[in-house]
Order: sequence, then C-alpha cells, then structure tokens
Amino acid sequence: MLGGCFSGAGAGAGASDTAGGRLRVALAVPPAQALSPYSNDATALGKLCVAEGLTALDRDGAAAPALATSWTRQDATTWVFRLRQAKFHDGTDFTAASVVNALDHAGAAKPKPRVLSDVTLTAKADDAGTVTIRTKTADPVLPLRLASPALGIFSAKAYTAAGTVSPLGTGTGPFKITKLTGKTQATLDRFDGYWGGKAKATGIDVTWIADGTARTNALRAHEADIAEWIPTAQAPLLDPATRHEVSSVRADSLILNTSAGIFTDPALRAAARGAVDSSALAGSVFGGYADAAHGLFGPAIPWAASRRVEVSGRAQAATVAETRSKTQGRTLRLAAYTNRAELPEAATVVQQQLERAGFTVQQDVREYTQMEADLLAGRYDALILSRVTLLDTGDAVAYLASDYTTNGAYNIAGLKDAGVDRAVAAAAEEGDTGLRQQKIMQAEAEILRTDAVVPLVHEKVVQGIGTNVEGVVLDPRERSLITLDTHLG
Repeated sequence: MLGGCFSGAGAGAGASDTAGGRLRVALAVPPAQALSPYSNDATALGKLCVAEGLTALDRDGAAAPALATSWTRQDATTWVFRLRQAKFHDGTDFTAASVVNALDHAGAAKPKPRVLSDVTLTAKADDAGTVTIRTKTADPVLPLRLASPALGIFSAKAYTAAGTVSPLGTGTGPFKITKLTGKTQATLDRFDGYWGGKAKATGIDVTWIADGTARTNALRAHEADIAEWIPTAQAPLLDPATRHEVSSVRADSLILNTSAGIFTDPALRAAARGAVDSSALAGSVFGGYADAAHGLFGPAIPWAASRRVEVSGRAQAATVAETRSKTQGRTLRLAAYTNRAELPEAATVVQQQLERAGFTVQQDVREYTQMEADLLAGRYDALILSRVTLLDTGDAVAYLASDYTTNGAYNIAGLKDAGVDRAVAAAAEEGDTGLRQQKIMQAEAEILRTDAVVPLVHEKVVQGIGTNVEGVVLDPRERSLITLDTHLG
C-alpha cells in the first residue's frame, strides 16, 4: 500500500455510488490553523486523502509516483518531474504552473514548513506537464521530501495574499472538504473526478476528539467507525476484533529548552538526563505498548539499532545539591499535552524523577493547539513531546534538521550547536543509502551529546477500527489512514 490516497491496484475505480457508505472518523488532534498544510494539520489532509504531493511513500519508505508520474535527476541540484493529468476539487486543471505556485508559497511561508528547514528550492514550469525543481545545495532525497504532507499541491484559489492556504475544495485527492466547523468537525464528500478512480466510500464525517477516553467510547458506542490513537489504558476495553496494534516510528522524549531558563546550563541538562528512568514508563504508563528508548530512533526503524553510535563528550551532571544551588528555588516549567492520553501521566512520572534529582517542577498540561505557539517561542523549560520521526519526508534527516539544527523550524529545544549542524548537514549531503543511515546515527549521537533531548519511549500505536470497516491502513509512519479502498462492509 502506498503512503498516499490510492489503492495498490486502483480497486476504487468503478465503485458503486453508494455501496461503501459514509465513514465516521474520530481524529485526535484538532486543527490548529484551519487545516493549513504549513502546520501540523497537514497530517490530517493526508490521512483523509484530501491533498497530494508530487510523490508518495511506498511500503518500504521509497518515493513513489503521485501527482508526478516519473522524475529524473539531471545533476546534483536539478530534477525534472513529469506530471499526470488531474483535476482539482474546484474543477480547474492541475498543471506545472500549479506546482510552481504551490512550492513558491511553501518556500515563502512564515514559519517555513518543517520539511523545508534544511533546503531551499525553486521550481520552473517547462511546459504544462513538466516541471524542473532546483535546490540551492545537493539534495539526494528530494523525491522523498516532496512526499511531505506539507508540500501538497492545491489550486490557485487556495492561496491568499496574506500567506494562508485553505484546502477546502482545492485539493486533488479522492475526498473533497465541503465544510469545516471550527476545530470540531469536517464534512468530506467523494470527488468523482479523482485521477485514480472513485473511492468506495461516498464520504467522510470527521470529528476531532482530543480526549482519548472519549474517542474510545465513540468507537465502543458505534458513534465512530474509526478512532485513531486509542490510549493504552483504554485498549483492553475494546473488543479485540476492533483493536489493531502497529509498531510506530513515533518517539516520546523530554525536550529541554537550551536557549533560555535553567537548562541553558549543560550540567543541569545532564542532571535531568541522569534522573530520568524511561524503563519506568514503558510498562507503568504505556501498559507494554511501548519500548524503552535508547536513542531517537526505535525498533520500527530496522537499521537504527545496528548503526547506533556511542555518545561521548557529554557534560558532567550536577549533583542534587548543585542542582538545588544552581536553580536557586526557580521552578522548572514542564509542559505536556492531552491529545495523547499517556503524556500527562508520563509527565507526572518524570516530574517525580526530576524532583528526586533536586529540581522544583510545575506541570502545565493542556491541549496541544493551546500551547504550540508558546512551545515554539521557548516559553517552557521542558516538554514531553510525542513526535513521528519520519513524518515529514520518510527520511530521518528532515526530522533532525527541523527539530535540532540552529535554523530548524520546529526547534523547540532552541538548540544552537555547531557540531550538530555539521553532522546533520553531512547526512543531508550523502546519497548512498547505507552511508546516509550511518551519518544519521552519527548526527543522533551529536544531538544526544548536548542533552537537549532525553529519549523516553518508542510507542506502539493502537488504532480502533469497527468490525464493519475494510481497507484502513495501519501505517507505522502515521501518514496514511483512509484510501480509495476504505469502506463499510
């Protein structure tokens, strides 16, 4: 199954107009920016098959055709993409000019989408069906990058002079957003003009339910056909036939703010790292649906463990007495968000561990969209973050660049470290797959050296799927959920 909206064999083509029914889907994270592709909302656009990029990801994480049918690399910085014939939801044609317009707007967005943290690209239409994309420096994984949900292509009317993007009625996927009700609901209808054929379902009714218990109850009460991210504490309450577990590339970590506050002191960061026992979280908090973390990349990334590099050069940890003296009574502000039910509980365990190490801790627990701006502005000392490490491109370099380099768009840690920047840049320039993976792990070691992040656990995701639903994708990257084939049986 491709990591896009289409089925492996185009099985949706010719589907009955009504046989597949309307799907009721409960999603966890309410839209922060009206489903803008330049925010975390982009993930929902992919899961619901609203938008597409030039490429998608296949089962093995390689780039596969989507709105582009093929591509060639002319030199280190130049790629030519050949486009398929497709229509936008508003009836206008998808052309090379559409690609140029979309990529120009993404590059000019403030802040930039995370996937563009480490690359600058320009696009030029050669003719209606061909576009040339150039990067400022060599980018051997550009086709992977273009599969990012943040680089979906929308019709011209989606883009405003103010820099906003509206996906309502402007995408190319098999489902069209016809109504968005604040942060709570959306209505999607099947788009019969989709280039890949008709979807089997006639539409999707989406409800965003931030509370995990409420999402679970919606599935149990048959008020939802699909409920994502079932809390591990709730999973045993589900009928086993509706409970589906998948190893995930999601990593939960303690992010420390290195740019302001108490964790500008490397010795205090080292003390926090030494205080945290992640093995206490995997069993007690996650009920066995997680593995204790040994780095940023876990068991769902099969090459990571064998290539892991020993971390050296860390600062010496402050003692309990030194920690109390250095903090001088200042309170450590620890953030966690409620969208993933385990995180507040994990924050309580981590708080207890930090307090034993000499810190005074105060929690701030809210829904993610209520705190994202403060997180990016560095107004917390620490955050329990659940992050899909291969979400943006399917390539780990983009995640490392966006989250841990000096100019990273999602650098919540505020990390500015020349060694990290050099290591991530070296990985980005490597075209050989094996060598690229090795350099990624060397960059991981450089990041861990700074103690800007303390890996906690690697999650296993539990998805709730009604017994009458067929064709839901269980995706370790958490990019896909609905396809042409998803329908009520």
